[in-house]
This record gives sequence, C-alpha cells and structure tokens, in this order.
Amino acid sequence: MTLGDARDRPATIGELLDAMQHRLDSLPPGKAAAHDFLGTYLRTTAAVAAAIQDGTFEDGGWVERWDIAFAGLYLEALDAHLSEQGRPSRPWRLAFEAPHDLPPLLNVLLGVNAHINYDLPQALLAVIPDAEFSDPSLLARRRRDHERIDAVLSDRVAAEDVELSALSVRTLLDRGLRPINRWASRRFLKESRQKVWNNTLELWRAKSAGDHAYATRLAELELLSAAKVADLLMPGQVLLRLAVAGFGVSLPPEK
Repeated sequence: MTLGDARDRPATIGELLDAMQHRLDSLPPGKAAAHDFLGTYLRTTAAVAAAIQDGTFEDGGWVERWDIAFAGLYLEALDAHLSEQGRPSRPWRLAFEAPHDLPPLLNVLLGVNAHINYDLPQALLAVIPDAEFSDPSLLARRRRDHERIDAVLSDRVAAEDVELSALSVRTLLDRGLRPINRWASRRFLKESRQKVWNNTLELWRAKSAGDHAYATRLAELELLSAAKVADLLMPGQVLLRLAVAGFGVSLPPEK
C-alpha cells in the first residue's frame, strides 16, 4: 500500500489508522527509527480520533481532514524511503537515516521534529482555504482547534514514556530525569505549535504572492527543519537541551 494513487489515500481517520497499522506490521527488519516513531504516531492518532469522537474540538470534521492530510505527508515520506523510489525531504532523510543504535526516545523525537516543523504548516495550508485566512473569526476557530491538539498530545507524554522505556535500558540518570523530561516534552509541544502557526501564516503570504515565492519559503523551512533534526543528533540530554533552546523553527518575516 502506498499513497502514490489518490484512491489509496485514507478518507477517514479510521482508514488512516488502518494504513498506519499496515505499515507498522510490514516494516522490514533494521528499521528501528521508523518503527519507534510509527508506533508512537499510531497511538497518538488513535488518541486524536477518540478526542474527535468525544467532541473535544470546535470543528471535529475539520480536525479529521487536517489529521489525515498531516499524516499523509509522513506516510508519503515513509513510502518513498522504504521503496527507494522517491526522495523524502531533508528533515525526513536525516530522521530515517539516523544511526541504528539510537535509543527509541531519540528516534521518536527525530520523527516528531521533522513532522511538526516541516509537514504541519503544509498540512494546515492544505485544509485552510484562502477565504478562511481572510476571515479573522474563522481563522481564530481553526487556531483554537490547532492548539487543542496540545492537550491530547500532552496527555500521551507519560504513557509514551512508559512504552518507550519498555524498549530500551534506562540508566539511573535517565530515570532520575524522567519527570523533567516529561515537563520538557509538554513545553516543546506548546512552543513548537506556536511557531508552526506563525510559519503557516508566512507560507500562506508567500503562496498568495505566487508559486515561486511559495517554493522559496518552503525550501527555507526545509533547511531550518533539517538543521533542527541535525541538532537533535548531537550528544547530550536532548530534552533538557530542547527545553532551553526550543524545539520549533521560525521562518523570519518576508522582507
């Protein structure tokens, strides 16, 4: 199953969960980075589906369309990587090609970083028409639902820590830092989403100016996102460093 044909693309979040599970079950050996991230992504997508069902969002239908568009960008990158017939973006290439002996937490962070910083602004553009960007009331509604995702993901932090801990050996220092790491995870989720929203507005302004302007700004975002993924591969306590330096990237305003 690939996303090369529009007919293969999930139409509902239930179909999306099935597509993700299919890929997880089909991953070849030696793809630890893809396995760790996809397992986490599958569980968080199920949590978003439950939140939509529970009426957490102002416009659950829009959130579902957005979540499908967002995940679709990752699945396309994953399919390109696995098939070796395409070329994922730079942030995803760094994440997919990371050393095989990295701890599961770092594999997840690499994927989360590439996906949120680079893919999420594009997904938002895909599901917010130009007319809505020009409607302050409706745009504010979209932003509130965008921010409500933070609560869903923050609720998953502790559970995902337990899942990932079961996959790796934790040192005494790692265990002692666990509460700080969970705090840092929640902090960078909020921080990165604020930057994502600003980057989405910058991309929309560029898109309004024409295809060339948009391509230029998207290439700039790709470079910034790849640099942040590369930084995650540096030695040290990654979450503590992110808590200080930040997780997201910011497109500077167009001059």
